[in-house]
Amino acid sequence: MSLPAGEIEVSPEQAQTAVDSGDAQLVDIREDYEYAAGHIEAARHVELQALPAQADTLDRERPVIFQCRSGARSLMAAQAFRQAGFEAYSMSGGLVQWAGEGRPLAPDGATVADH
Repeated sequence: MSLPAGEIEVSPEQAQTAVDSGDAQLVDIREDYEYAAGHIEAARHVELQALPAQADTLDRERPVIFQCRSGARSLMAAQAFRQAGFEAYSMSGGLVQWAGEGRPLAPDGATVADH
């Protein structure tokens, strides 16, 4: 599955399809307590403040989809990483929309924490 050219936001469905197929990497940029409350199983956790220092650990050969609680922080991250030459996207609606669509969270009994 290819992600939408020219778009910076992808839906939770597009994100899940791209990550499940191995076509993209998913990075959860929320704070530690938010991640601990509930997260997407396939997501790698890198807090927003640590992203610049961790940029070299991301695979430049695969698109990266950033995800936060509602989509605001991840949109900023996607814009910055595009400026740095990454094929970067933001998952629209964030974890709130993901969970609202009935998509799974980990661990069992997980919730979407307030920010």
